[in-house]
Amino acid sequence: MISDPEAVAALERADALHTALTHIVLEGGDLAAIAEAVGDALGYGVVFTSTDGRERAAHLDDAQRALLAGSELVDQTGRVRVERLDPDGTAVGDGEAVVRRVVAAGVDLARLVALRPDGRIHASDVKALERAAIVAALLVTRVEAITAVENKYQGDFLRDVFLGRAGEPDDVAEHARAFGWQLDRPVMVVVAVLDPDALAALGPAAEDRRAWQDRFAHAWRQVTAAVDSSIASVAFSREVVTLVPVDPTQGPGPAHAAVDRIIEAVRGDRGGGRIAFSAGVSRIALGLVDLPEAFRQAQRAVEIGRRVHGGGSTTRFDQLGLHRLLALVPDADELTAFAADVLGPLAERTPEAADLRETLQVLLDKNFNVAEAARAQFFHYNTMRYRVGKLQRLLGPVATDPHLRLDVAVALRALEIVG
Repeated sequence: MISDPEAVAALERADALHTALTHIVLEGGDLAAIAEAVGDALGYGVVFTSTDGRERAAHLDDAQRALLAGSELVDQTGRVRVERLDPDGTAVGDGEAVVRRVVAAGVDLARLVALRPDGRIHASDVKALERAAIVAALLVTRVEAITAVENKYQGDFLRDVFLGRAGEPDDVAEHARAFGWQLDRPVMVVVAVLDPDALAALGPAAEDRRAWQDRFAHAWRQVTAAVDSSIASVAFSREVVTLVPVDPTQGPGPAHAAVDRIIEAVRGDRGGGRIAFSAGVSRIALGLVDLPEAFRQAQRAVEIGRRVHGGGSTTRFDQLGLHRLLALVPDADELTAFAADVLGPLAERTPEAADLRETLQVLLDKNFNVAEAARAQFFHYNTMRYRVGKLQRLLGPVATDPHLRLDVAVALRALEIVG
């Protein structure tokens, strides 16, 4: 006979939740229904998130959201910092929050976070939460199976749009509306790619990489849906492509700002297992006929940006400068040969050559002002003069010949393009 009133109340809550979850499963409910059922039965705030903390469904009032934010458990983009929550309980003001993984067949699907604002969470309530996580896993698995088919169909359609073989513009726009997209408006195309170094750190297993790519694509869809549900965002084999609507009449500043907000929201604060990615941004595509070229611009921007700036970069096609022209050369061997002809030994892949190329670039940036270049590289003035002499012995009169200086500057950029 159970005499502890709190234990009796907890068992009654668990029984009520069990009944509610059974109805949800039988009636084909969703995560929002589970969150509401758990919240009502246990009297807690409940939120389901992605594995990295992006909210998917919640049963939270304003006070509970403020409590989480005040405990630094929500970042500036709205992501719940699930990595800071202890499965055994984390103090939140006068209450407690716990987190449970939502897992099916060994696959990590989501997180269930429960918040009690005014005390510790009872052990029997934790068991009830684990039962809710199991039901959530069943629903998420079902939804993701359907979503995977839809995403492939949507991706194939958008790929056809970029290849110019999807049909007439009016037909394409109408077909897109069936997906909830609006394509016949000014947009910037954003191509986002997970960085190779970040992927390499995940290990060699192809299924792990595929899982991370799926999470990455889901993060983009979730963030863009919160901004505008009519934004098209699809995953191709190695990249996520998103069409961000912009207002060309306001100029490039607001358009770039709109894109930056979405990119930063996807990056979050790099917590919760979020891994690094690079993004390329096209010029403004005013209509459907401009989308194929805009897609190529975004692809080129992310490719060159990663080579020049490294991983984690965001590169706009309009900012590529000379790299834009060099990137149009289809034969990388031709660029390499040009750089070797102009730079000679400086084009070699050795530490000494790389060091001299860095000095050469600084001298070009400073218009061969030896004193300013020495200060920029923290060299003694005589050391820089010695380096200038060595560079001129290797390259010719680069300090005084403007045509040679132009060739050298282009050759340095060509080396950046070919990596």
